This record gives sequence, C-alpha cells and structure tokens, in this order.
Amino acid sequence: MASTQVYLELGKKRVFAGGLDWPGWCRSGRDEEAALEALVSSGPRYAKAVGPAGRGFKPPTKAWSLKVVERLEGNATTDFGAPGLPPAADDRPLTDAEARRQIALLEAAWRALDRAAEAAVGVELRKGPRGGGRDLDAIVRHVADADTGYLAQIGDRFTLREGDPLTRAIVEDLHGTIVEALWARIRGDPPRKPRRTGKYWTPRYFIRRSAWHALDHTWEIEDRAGPA
Repeated sequence: MASTQVYLELGKKRVFAGGLDWPGWCRSGRDEEAALEALVSSGPRYAKAVGPAGRGFKPPTKAWSLKVVERLEGNATTDFGAPGLPPAADDRPLTDAEARRQIALLEAAWRALDRAAEAAVGVELRKGPRGGGRDLDAIVRHVADADTGYLAQIGDRFTLREGDPLTRAIVEDLHGTIVEALWARIRGDPPRKPRRTGKYWTPRYFIRRSAWHALDHTWEIEDRAGPA
C-alpha cells in the first residue's frame, strides 16, 4: 500500500501534521505522535468537506501508513495554534492541471465553511471551558479578514472596512480576487499590488494556509453547534 506523504511543523508546545498534496488537511497535537493520530482521525472529515474536489484522496486508517518527508522547526505562530511555515514542496511550480485541482480544493474548503455557518444560524455555539470562543458572525468575519491578509502575501489587496456587514456578495468578490491573484502568480505575472518588503508566498502555500484556516473554523463551528 502506498504511503501518504506528510510533513511536520515542530513547535515547542504544539506540532502540526499536514498532507503534502492535500491542502487543508492539517491537524495538530502536543507531539509528533498526537499530531499524526489527529491527522488520521480527521481524514474522513476532510474527504467529506472537500467532496468531489478531493477525488483520489483515500483517508488513511493508521498513523504508520503516513510517510513523514519533512520536519520544519516551528515558530511562535506554530505554538499559538496555526501552521506558519511552508514545506519545501510548496516551492514546486504548478502545472495548469495541478493548479486547477489545488484551487478546487481551496474553493471546496470555502464552501464547507459556508455550509457550516448556514447550518448554525440561530444556534448558540457552546463556549470553551473558560467561556471563550467567538460567536458565529465573528468566526466568519475572522476567516475573511485573514484571507485579506493572506492576499497581500501574493501581491494583491482587498479591503474589508471594519464595521461594515460581511455580505455574501462581498465574500464572493474576495474569493474571486484571490483566485485571480493565484492564477496571476501561477502564470508568473508581476504582482498587481506589490508589497514594499518581504518575500511573497507561493501559490501552493497560500492555498494550503487558506484552506486549512477555512476548514479549521468549519469544524469548530460544527463541533460547537452539535450535540454536547
């Protein structure tokens, strides 16, 4: 049986495990073993979330079937609770076919968040053990705000004015801008709205990060809205 390639991001307090070829499939644990077990456990959930876009994805049933091909030294972002570093494989160029597959997975992750949010309308999300946790509208806004920040990392920009309602039309416009910017980067076009300093993200890493963030909050909504 072929192994599923994964990478690990090793922080001092938290470890993330991610599927190398499946953006958005990424889970964390207190150590390598826990992170890999969490990744395996989330496999069926990932397959359901991305649907037809995940054609060819076969959720592994055992952690030993995962092949760790890279270990990255984590940073403060890792320990804060987000994967913050790109694996070396994300520097690979994208063919048109692979770009379409990756973007389809990103769009599927966005749709999964939409479905979870729509299903949770009118439902009081359970708080954490210390009463923490954003409400539904704040979660959706947080994901959109993060995507605008990510967009700057690939040389484009989208403005969400604080206090303005986040409508479906605005979210679709944001997603459309992201997809256009990704294709521009894939083609090798110059950034439409270049940054003054800093290295740009690769298209693969943008997709990996945005898809993870959307699915992480999708599952947060589902877990906090579902039966206790």
